[in-house]
Amino acid sequence: MTERVKILCAGIAVQDIVMRVEKFPAPGTKAVASEFITTGGGCAANAAVAAARLDARAAYAGPLGGTEDGASERLLADLAAEGIDCSGVVRVPGATCSVSLILLDAEGEKSIATRRSKGLNLVLPKDAAALVADADAVLIDNRFPEFVTAVAHAARAHGIPLVIDLDQATRPDNPLLALGTHVIASSEALHGTTGTRDFAAGLAQLATHNHGFLAVTDGAHGVYWREGEGLRHMPAFAVKAVDTLGAGDAFHAGFTLALAEGHDVVQTMRFACAVAALKCTRFGGAAGAPMRAEVDAFIAARPTS
Repeated sequence: MTERVKILCAGIAVQDIVMRVEKFPAPGTKAVASEFITTGGGCAANAAVAAARLDARAAYAGPLGGTEDGASERLLADLAAEGIDCSGVVRVPGATCSVSLILLDAEGEKSIATRRSKGLNLVLPKDAAALVADADAVLIDNRFPEFVTAVAHAARAHGIPLVIDLDQATRPDNPLLALGTHVIASSEALHGTTGTRDFAAGLAQLATHNHGFLAVTDGAHGVYWREGEGLRHMPAFAVKAVDTLGAGDAFHAGFTLALAEGHDVVQTMRFACAVAALKCTRFGGAAGAPMRAEVDAFIAARPTS
């Protein structure tokens, strides 16, 4: 590539308060935290950070609270510090963004409590067409349907690849999913959406309403995608997991970037898996997203069979 691709990430941003403990405390007990960080979170915002570190020209668009909401202010400052274009953010006076308290245990698994956002669900982008105009690919989550649906229609109108992070369970016939050129679900979201834990059957349900690329991520077990009537699988890279928070978002960012750069499906999946694997080796949620040179070196050291 002679020019850095531009990735627009649209959807939710969350303030994360993260602590590491040896094991999750039982009710009525205390636990000592060995590490602590306050950092940005949320599918789209995490993906924007990952895309920026992968050397994309990254942009984030989504609704946030007004200037009186300290968590929203900090989120914007953190995104700007990563070099992310936040001109597509819509500030809503009197509203608040979501805040999550996250405990990570010694195995990197997480327990999350979230104070949901207020006043942001019905917000629309100011000019969706302008947001996508110079993007090489668009990545959305499905947390703020009104906002991201407008972005999705604009992306399709401009013929831009639209990757949907199916992170929240919905219906297989949700019109938003039908807009995606690529839909990648988490295993839990696919189960919640289709009622089955059989990946082939779940993706087949989605395929009755979406004729694009369909896949599901399954954490340490890798990623599965539908090809014709069959199912293909790529295992995850074996790493010592320190923090799985934001790994799925990093995967989506890596996938979208590699797609925009024109790589084939196997190369794209391998790149995305490497981004997610490296993220898991580092504490700090989105703050642990890897740089492009690290991902390239990681892949080069693990030749394919």
